[in-house]
Amino acid sequence: MRRAAKAASLDAPRPAPFDAAMAGSRDNAPRLRILLGAAVALGPGKADLLEAIARTGSISAAARDMKMSYRRAWTLVEAMNRDFRDPLVETAAGGAGGGGARVTDSAQDVLVRYRAMEEKAAEAVAAEIDDFTALLKTPAKGV
Repeated sequence: MRRAAKAASLDAPRPAPFDAAMAGSRDNAPRLRILLGAAVALGPGKADLLEAIARTGSISAAARDMKMSYRRAWTLVEAMNRDFRDPLVETAAGGAGGGGARVTDSAQDVLVRYRAMEEKAAEAVAAEIDDFTALLKTPAKGV
């Protein structure tokens, strides 16, 4: 019985990966990732997280907005702060006055540069993306 339940759970549809869920309005744009060795210093998910933290003033609120666990968001923030020369997110401990987070001036600079690179990459391969997209099946609604 256990084996059957386990097999059935493996056949169940799986949720879309986080990156696919966060594609938003950039569905037909290339997904740019800036690598430092084997680590992704910045990619679309981290950039979106920085923008969400800037908007909400909180890592937990940003995580909720992005339908991401707080632990995952915190892990990404720690990785970005470790990978960049200056921290990208500063935090204040919670308590009676509440905590919070803010993106630094360095983070704003990183985001502006990253979004500019994304735009240039999208423009550079726009015709090829259109041709490539034409070769794909149209996904079913709700997938």
